[in-house]
Amino acid sequence: MSEPGREVARPAAARLPSRARLQEWADKAIEVAQAARADAWELVVSGGSALSVSVRLGEVESVQFQRDRDLSMTVYYGQRSGSASTSDLSPSGIAEIVRAACDIARASEADPCAGLPEAGELAREDPELDLYHPWDLPAETACDVARQCEARGLALDERLKGSEGAGVDTREGCTLLCNSLGFAGYRRSTSHSIGCSLVAEDAAGKEQGSWYTASRVVDELDAAGDVGAEAGRRAVARLGARTLAPQRVPVVYEAPVARGLLGQFCAAISGGALYRRASFLLDRVGQPVFSSTVNLHQRPYLPRGPASAAWDSEGVATRDRELVVGGVLRGYLLGSYSARKLGLRTTGNAGGVFNLLAEPTTGDLPILLETMGRGLLVTELMGQGVNLTTGNYSRGAAGFWVENGKIAYPVAGITLAGQLADMFRGIRAIGDDVDRRGGIQTGSLLIDGLTIAS
Repeated sequence: MSEPGREVARPAAARLPSRARLQEWADKAIEVAQAARADAWELVVSGGSALSVSVRLGEVESVQFQRDRDLSMTVYYGQRSGSASTSDLSPSGIAEIVRAACDIARASEADPCAGLPEAGELAREDPELDLYHPWDLPAETACDVARQCEARGLALDERLKGSEGAGVDTREGCTLLCNSLGFAGYRRSTSHSIGCSLVAEDAAGKEQGSWYTASRVVDELDAAGDVGAEAGRRAVARLGARTLAPQRVPVVYEAPVARGLLGQFCAAISGGALYRRASFLLDRVGQPVFSSTVNLHQRPYLPRGPASAAWDSEGVATRDRELVVGGVLRGYLLGSYSARKLGLRTTGNAGGVFNLLAEPTTGDLPILLETMGRGLLVTELMGQGVNLTTGNYSRGAAGFWVENGKIAYPVAGITLAGQLADMFRGIRAIGDDVDRRGGIQTGSLLIDGLTIAS
């Protein structure tokens, strides 16, 4: 991907600390913990840098440089634990937070589920996942890229008369995780994005459309102008939006919003919700929770993957997993603590899922619309009306009404209501228009039916 402007490196002060430097900070914290006679400990020391710019109607609104250095320490006295963190990585700053963690642990009640993972569960291999591709992007060039993105979008149609802004974001980070069991894991990663939000207007009112591109690798980003054009296309397509009469109809979730629906599934099978008995999927392993067409896989070793990792936030080895096969739930997402609370073993998912992939069952979005025939295409969701304990689902929505397999007109100001359990079992097809911009990757979803209310 080529961008305007000259490419010069950011100042050395904005680069990441070396692994040796991270280890120096870690060694100081370990020294203090050992002097305090902690029985066990784990720590994370990290560094990061970022550049974020935003423009609106061609004018620069913000330019932000950020550099972070942090250390978090957890110590154990038996099964009493205490945690503290700091961004002051001077010797005295590190010593202060480790002593604070020790004081907290000594004052805490024992928790029979607290403690480090079992030594045999820790990662022993660290394959190259190709996650680190820094973008040496000067602020001036970043602003030019954002302007190009916005200008291309505004030029798409005369009805595009406003902008909520365009932005460029580039980040890089490194992390060292180690514990008293001898684990020491180090990784570096990058993430880059370009986004835009434009406003279309006609006699009936205004509508907004947004789009973005994201990747760990600059050359894999969509061109800035294409991002702006897609934002503009989406804004214009929503002009003249209507409401709908209350009814129950089939629904297609476009891939970017379908990802959120599968995110609700991941939250419902995560340890914290399960041991608190706050999940509608409690005790459902081995049972059908989706339609038989659904297969969901975890693939943590995808090169350049958005959520690729060889070890989780405790240092436990990640692994390929088949979470759902033929609609049947095969397992949960557990860290060590939640696993002990449930009388199970960690699945290496402390910190979440690592690249959840939904297996496509059919072609792209137009094919899904043809299959649906008549119903609603959802392209945007609003609000947070999801109850994981009961599975009740109620979200504001916008999108397009579909007749005879084709988009008929835009729709806004409606609410979708249903039950997550019914929605999951009602998935008829998964498109191959996979959105790969995040750690949950799925195509568009065709669901048998949801209730629409104005």
